[in-house]
Amino acid sequence: MRILGIETSCDETGVSVVELSENGLALLEDIVSSQISLHEPYGGVVPEIAVREHLRNLPRLVPKVLEQSGTRVSDLDVIAVTEGPGLASSLLIGNAYARSLAVAADVPAYGINHLEGHLYSPFLSDGSSLRFPFVGLIVSGGHTLLVHAVDFDRYIRVGATIDDAAGEAFDKVARLFGFPYPGGPYLEEFAKQGNPEAYDFPRSLPGKDNYDFSFSGLKTAVRYFYEKHPHSHEDQQWIADLCASFQKAVIDVLVRKSVGAVELVRADTLVAAGGVVCNSLLREELARACEEKGIQLHVAHAGVCTDNAAMIASTAAFKVHYGCTPEIGGDINPNLSLFTREPAGDFQKGLDLAAKLRNRNAG
Repeated sequence: MRILGIETSCDETGVSVVELSENGLALLEDIVSSQISLHEPYGGVVPEIAVREHLRNLPRLVPKVLEQSGTRVSDLDVIAVTEGPGLASSLLIGNAYARSLAVAADVPAYGINHLEGHLYSPFLSDGSSLRFPFVGLIVSGGHTLLVHAVDFDRYIRVGATIDDAAGEAFDKVARLFGFPYPGGPYLEEFAKQGNPEAYDFPRSLPGKDNYDFSFSGLKTAVRYFYEKHPHSHEDQQWIADLCASFQKAVIDVLVRKSVGAVELVRADTLVAAGGVVCNSLLREELARACEEKGIQLHVAHAGVCTDNAAMIASTAAFKVHYGCTPEIGGDINPNLSLFTREPAGDFQKGLDLAAKLRNRNAG
């Protein structure tokens, strides 16, 4: 089975081809066209520019990825496309293209949740390691989410951001320091030269039984501290110490709550994905904490942490392989949630179902 994946949830146009066979899942080709240079002058994503680029890129990239993967349109069995969440205008372009191509090729077009794509991206290189239940940390510019994955389409919200997502906080603090857009990677590079213990910034929602995230207060604390020391703004070491201290505050919260969530739901596996997971310190701290607690850790490869079509196509492949066929793509949903089926929101019901599945798999 060959699956063409299309991802246009925001400002990156992703196209990919994966093959599902008796030998497992193989990524045949993956292309992502970034728009960073176009949005950089505005300090953020401009929807009108994103739409224009998606319209320009898809007719160029789809034939290219098919050719480079040795795939003809007639070889395709499925077209998988992101149906949400994301920018409505960007989602519309990808869905219209995918559904039109599906009609022409006479194959089904499956709508895939963008967050679900991130959730399964750590298994792209080794699909055989996919086992339920597990806890997923999805951390990006728009989302910071802890998910108890009981089974396909059965997810429980353990924690989520109540204001700024982690990646959004990184970019806003980076902008305060005058770093180019997107600022997260620049902030990380400065932090490598700084002292993470230089300044003690607040850790959000520290309660033992609270697994939600809040980074708005941390961002505000950094801004006030920065504004109170105008004579230090040209001191590169001072900026580096600020970056390192801010970064440590974010990562401490992400790691502590992720490990705590695994213990809470009595799972033994943590997966981590999303653009912020490219951060090398976060990867190191997650690995250290999981090793100390005896938790299996699967982290998405850096190449598929940011938005891409490989994760969309592979999620469709996983679902087909395990007998959980996605729905035929319908309308887009910019606010699409992971938690659309039971036992979403029903914590005890989710734990009971996870126990039943463990017993079934053991038998």
